[in-house]
Amino acid sequence: MGKLVLLTLLGAGLALIGERLVAIRQRTNASREVEPVEPQNCHLVEGLGYGSEDIDVLPSGLAFISSGLKYPGMVNFGPDEPGQIFLMDLNEQNPRAQVLNISDSFDKASFNPHGISTFMDKDHTVYLYVVNHPNMKSTVEIFKFEERQRSLVHLKTIQHKLLISVNDIVVVGPEQFYATRDHYFTNFFLTLFEMAMELHWTYVLFYSPREVKVVAKGFSSANGITISLDKKYIYVADVLDKNIHVLKKHDNWDLTPLKIMQLGTLVDNLTIDPDTGDILAGCHPNAMKLLNYNPEDPPGSEVLRIHNVLSEQPSISTEYANNGSVLQGSSVAVVYHGKLLIGTVFHKTLYCVL
Repeated sequence: MGKLVLLTLLGAGLALIGERLVAIRQRTNASREVEPVEPQNCHLVEGLGYGSEDIDVLPSGLAFISSGLKYPGMVNFGPDEPGQIFLMDLNEQNPRAQVLNISDSFDKASFNPHGISTFMDKDHTVYLYVVNHPNMKSTVEIFKFEERQRSLVHLKTIQHKLLISVNDIVVVGPEQFYATRDHYFTNFFLTLFEMAMELHWTYVLFYSPREVKVVAKGFSSANGITISLDKKYIYVADVLDKNIHVLKKHDNWDLTPLKIMQLGTLVDNLTIDPDTGDILAGCHPNAMKLLNYNPEDPPGSEVLRIHNVLSEQPSISTEYANNGSVLQGSSVAVVYHGKLLIGTVFHKTLYCVL
């Protein structure tokens, strides 16, 4: 009798493992290949060969780029050096990437930048907020941008018990921001368990010096986040559920869910077209290739544009798609006056004139 129970439990366990492995392959689009969609006038950006995980562009056309992210379970081609912030002026005919110097008051040796967001105050001073993972923890760093010196002055480090496994950030006021938590567990193997069991335990939080609170929850892996042009709506990417959540922002900073847009691809960072209000989504068409990297069959890249986001029937078009022969692991895309800049988690950066 005891052997029969043991065999029954073993069979049930193996069946569960098999079912979960199939589910993981489905969630990561493990069998998907992309059809190429490549604008003609594109070239790789010199000096940005080790990732450009997130990009934020000022109204003036200055683009801030986070580079050198080291993330558990993800391949990294860069040298064993700290991450950096680059700057590109998209007004230039042939924009170049320039490393921004960071003030000595900041611990640059442990700099591991992830999501970024800019904020401009009333006197047009520019501040850059950076999700940082020093020693694989999560902080938010606030820098003041010195345009003439092309440098960043570190002002403050923000830590909080709810700022765990932070992925991305969107600043909505002085020291006020929404941030996404992409994993409930911080141990790498437990995050794999979390993904395999399809747990929906991650969230969006609001931070201010006076109040820190969870304002949206129930995400499988809350990832990219941005705000609409009119500042009334927050858009959140759930990378593992392959969708974008649209939430209404209230005066007390709470968020109300309005709808979910399914995209069928793993959505990373989100940005807004400043001319149209469309969402630009950097996506991973096949995340299994991203997690199980093979240089002979690399992960592809995909950029989607979501038109008429708030309408009953938003339309979706493909701005860029490549099987990995040019660009691997796209994570973000920005547009500025007919120019497209696509960043990646660990690979190169592509600049196109549309």
